[in-house]
Amino acid sequence: MTFAELLEQVGSMGRFQIIHVTLLVLPILLIASHNILQNFTAATPEHHCHIAIVANYTCDDNFTDVLYCQELLRISIPVDGNQQPEKCLRFISAQWQLLDPNATTTNGTEMDTEPCMDGWIYDKSVFTSTIITEWDLVCGSRTLKQMAQSIYMAGVLVGAIVFGSLSDKFGRKSLLISSCLQMAITGSCAAFSSNFTMYCIFRFLTGMALSGINLNSVEWTPTKLRAAVGMVTGYSYSIGQFILAGLAYVIPDWRWLQLAVSVPYFIFFFYEIWSDLPKVTWGICGRAGKRTQVSQASVLLTRPLLLW
Repeated sequence: MTFAELLEQVGSMGRFQIIHVTLLVLPILLIASHNILQNFTAATPEHHCHIAIVANYTCDDNFTDVLYCQELLRISIPVDGNQQPEKCLRFISAQWQLLDPNATTTNGTEMDTEPCMDGWIYDKSVFTSTIITEWDLVCGSRTLKQMAQSIYMAGVLVGAIVFGSLSDKFGRKSLLISSCLQMAITGSCAAFSSNFTMYCIFRFLTGMALSGINLNSVEWTPTKLRAAVGMVTGYSYSIGQFILAGLAYVIPDWRWLQLAVSVPYFIFFFYEIWSDLPKVTWGICGRAGKRTQVSQASVLLTRPLLLW
């Protein structure tokens, strides 16, 4: 007898299953946040080379002499084909002749230029800090941004393989609890990463935990309603994307945003421990290797729980 058949015998979809699915939907809301989190934490703002002509370059968002800044930028940074400052090049020496309004405009790329030797200046009008501005993942290092997301998705893949087999052996509840705890710890640790390598390691572990949470959404629902439950979790994922957009709007710093979508998993961890959800453990028996639920008897004894 399969577990789905047991659910049909004891009453199919009851109050317990509704509460169970509702509590599982809450972590899924923030799963979407972690999947597309780097759209905001790894946003690449407008940037240009640090100007080395002056000792104390102070043209930031709070500087009021806009004309002075524009003049410095004009004599220090070449322009591209769209007449915008180059992101990865600067003039070796100041091109003072460019300040003359009657001078013939010269293509900046034909002048002597060099790569950004002293770092970059970033536009902080939208995001005050991202991993791009934190570790200068621009120009020659811009591919590291995509690599960080690829490492995260590799963690999702590894987690699906590892937690998929472990959940059959130890039960869905144990894996759900451990996945929420892992998500909370590794996600929070990523916010305190001191270098890019540490950040990628924690993001990989976070991706693994995400798979462990995804595996536990329809276990206790009858087969005929699992499509509807899947639709609910799918909509929850979409709503989570809107939630992330709102959080990113009010939290422009990537470390605080990382914490905002990770710390709630500590709450999910504690209420999963508190919830009285029996484990469903699979065992292998018989020469033919047919699977049977070792918890069949306990499920039948918990009929009042299933019919809440």
